[in-house]
Amino acid sequence: MGDDLGGAMTAVTLRVGGLAAEWDRTGLIPLDLLRELGAEGRLCAEVPEQYGGWGLSSTHSGAYTAHVGGLCSSLRSVMTSQGMAAWTIRRLGTAEQAAVHLPRLTGGALAAVGFSEPGAGSDLAAMATTVRRDGDEVVVDGHKKWVTAAHYADLLVVVGRHEDGAVAVVVPADAPGVRIERIADPLGCRAAGHADVHLDGVRLPADSVLGGHPLPPALLVTTALAYGRMSVAWGCVGILRACLAAATAHAAGRRQFGKPLAEHQLVAGHLADLYTAEQVASRVCEHASRSWDEGSPDQVVATVLAKHVSATEAARGAATAVQVLASAGSRDGHAVARAYRDAKLMEIIEGSSELCRLMLAQHALSAPGTP
Repeated sequence: MGDDLGGAMTAVTLRVGGLAAEWDRTGLIPLDLLRELGAEGRLCAEVPEQYGGWGLSSTHSGAYTAHVGGLCSSLRSVMTSQGMAAWTIRRLGTAEQAAVHLPRLTGGALAAVGFSEPGAGSDLAAMATTVRRDGDEVVVDGHKKWVTAAHYADLLVVVGRHEDGAVAVVVPADAPGVRIERIADPLGCRAAGHADVHLDGVRLPADSVLGGHPLPPALLVTTALAYGRMSVAWGCVGILRACLAAATAHAAGRRQFGKPLAEHQLVAGHLADLYTAEQVASRVCEHASRSWDEGSPDQVVATVLAKHVSATEAARGAATAVQVLASAGSRDGHAVARAYRDAKLMEIIEGSSELCRLMLAQHALSAPGTP
């Protein structure tokens, strides 16, 4: 990596500047900027250096992701999508596939990953997208919904049923039969390029299938989602830090009834709650990233816990920040107004809070010592 982590954070801060509010209002991040960031390795920082990435550990990548999340959740969402695509290619693809695709993702090409469908979100058994073999080709048919960054994407990693299992297939976004329909005016992360992806008889070389063989659907999706959950969790830490900074600055400077807002006990209580939320989310994400870096057997449950806690705390914390700033933070584009909308989506994507709770309950029941 060309600069140290602190330098990388400073560089992205300078690139974003005060533009996040404008991107939120227009619903678009300039494509040239995304390609520049991608070509500098800033959109998938964990890709090994041999493929043009930074080769960051999960811990260092998490700190960087939180920083970007505090600046602009839409940009962080694009970064999560790029990282998920790279992670899926690394974990499921062959060495040859990694050598072909990963340098593209660190060279300016943009990627999106398609899981959810009209009738299948967390219910993998209902997935209807198919990938069937036809001689030396595969044919992809299906409809993916709410695919983050698909509006910007050059390539799509699409999950579909194949034979008696499931596969992930790399689909060029401009391939015949691919239609990308941008979602207008989403609740949050408005500039993240959310889109529906229609796949109608898309013919591709057979080596577009990552790994070349089917896997159990649950294993395939869990593998790909793991990176996304970790990235979202750290992004929520960034949301909380941005909300805490905005709320404390406002409460210290705004006077009511002859003294700063921060000296009113109920307002001080809000600030304490925000600080607590940020600290709790930070610690649980640090634990999960250490589990990744150490290859701990608790990695999966630690990731689910980090995503659930961070997203829940971010949604609650953003609401608290809006309450503290009141009208000052209620205009469209303001940091806490964006956080309020963005954080709510974090409780839904990459496994809803309800699904995370079910997974955590199952882990608790299976843990040693459970009656």
